[in-house]
Amino acid sequence: MKFSQQQQADFLKALQQKMPFGKYQGRQLMDLPGHYLAWFNRQGFPDNKLGQQMALVFELDHNGLLPEIRRKMKLDTES
Repeated sequence: MKFSQQQQADFLKALQQKMPFGKYQGRQLMDLPGHYLAWFNRQGFPDNKLGQQMALVFELDHNGLLPEIRRKMKLDTES
């Protein structure tokens, strides 16, 4: 499957979005603890763009994909 540049940009923006409230305010969504994302998954994500981004990051975390994504992002910034 090929993703458009806009889809790729939206994906990266979701990962790098800063949490605007709560205990982890200021952290990038991809750096939120899994238990925190799981709590939101059980309680319900906010009904807005942030909630959609959090749900995406939860799915990536839940499926064990975040470490590889972080590694690739780090390699891209070092190049």
